[in-house]
Amino acid sequence: MGIKQVLYTATATAKGGRAGHVKSSDGVLDFDLKVPKELGGPGGLGSNPEQLFAAGYAACFEGAMRFVAGQRKIQVPADTHVTGHVGIGPREPTGFGITVQLDVSLPGLDRAVAQDLVDTAHRDICPYSHATRGNVDVTIKLV
Repeated sequence: MGIKQVLYTATATAKGGRAGHVKSSDGVLDFDLKVPKELGGPGGLGSNPEQLFAAGYAACFEGAMRFVAGQRKIQVPADTHVTGHVGIGPREPTGFGITVQLDVSLPGLDRAVAQDLVDTAHRDICPYSHATRGNVDVTIKLV
């Protein structure tokens, strides 16, 4: 299923791969990438693709939950947050793959209501969830 209309396009350029530099077309993102020590790199100051994916998915997923809550006239707690964990490792027979875990905190919200928001956001709304479905192991935990 394709989208009906592109409403926004983000543009960023990477140069140098995992040990390079990224910059968005508007200059808001403009920083070095570093290969983590766990992947054989030097580590240190700098981000990496997994951190960027974790941040993007977490932000998008929280937005999707807030969208569902708004449709249902449910007040989302002020201290709601989503923490994304993106793991990377070798896959069979070749190459690398990622896994995702989203820890969702909706403190004070009835657990059944919170779980329904999570399920609906993941199943119906979040574009990251749509993009990863069938391709990436995604676990969503209500914490």
